[in-house]
Amino acid sequence: MKELIAFDLDGTLAESKQPLGEAMGEALADLLTVAHVAVISGGDWPQFDKQVASRLPARADLSRLWLMPTTGTKLYTHRDGAWAPVFAELFDDGQKQAIFAAFDASLEATGFVPEEVWGERIEDRGSQITFSALGQQAPIHAKDVWDPDFAKRRIIQADLRQRLPGLSINMGGATSIDITRAGVDKAYGLKKLRDASGIALDAMMFIGDAIFPGGNDYPAKELGLDTVRVRDPQETLSVIDAIVACQK
Repeated sequence: MKELIAFDLDGTLAESKQPLGEAMGEALADLLTVAHVAVISGGDWPQFDKQVASRLPARADLSRLWLMPTTGTKLYTHRDGAWAPVFAELFDDGQKQAIFAAFDASLEATGFVPEEVWGERIEDRGSQITFSALGQQAPIHAKDVWDPDFAKRRIIQADLRQRLPGLSINMGGATSIDITRAGVDKAYGLKKLRDASGIALDAMMFIGDAIFPGGNDYPAKELGLDTVRVRDPQETLSVIDAIVACQK
């Protein structure tokens, strides 16, 4: 039995930047009756609040839920009736400007300029800088077809790694690339979660859709956690149902 089940968000618990479906909210509430639950993903807290925190049924035991925005460089827990940050690790202004400049140069060098963009393509999330190829407000149908096999982003990722040595650069979601401090990835976040929760890594399981080399869920596998790669939220529901049945 596992004490804690950790999840990626976009592509795993919900469609890209969309709220949890009602069935997923109920499934997570069921899971919280038998284990702690963590969600670790690239989005910042407002996105987590919109997608997860505000979508859970009233019966959910929020005291057992750990929300980790920006690849685990922030941690929020629910205490005294409200969500509050436990920690946040932020880039300084000089680091941010270097990352912005590298993105501009990389996109020009690799030539991946989409015909249409919805909103800003580069978002400052404090502890993480995120590039969304089609913009932050791109519709799901456009995102699903832009880079389904991650081939375009692998080229951009390789170029960025040359320009930003020492930083962690990983693909996530449907069109995004996340940049964090050196050594900061989901393995880093999960180790921070271990320290904050007191739950050992071998008592955790991680579920995500990007558990492959270069994917931003892969560090959880490299860390040695038991992992389950899923195709989409529908498959995640089946996995959650199986875990709940096994741990009761």
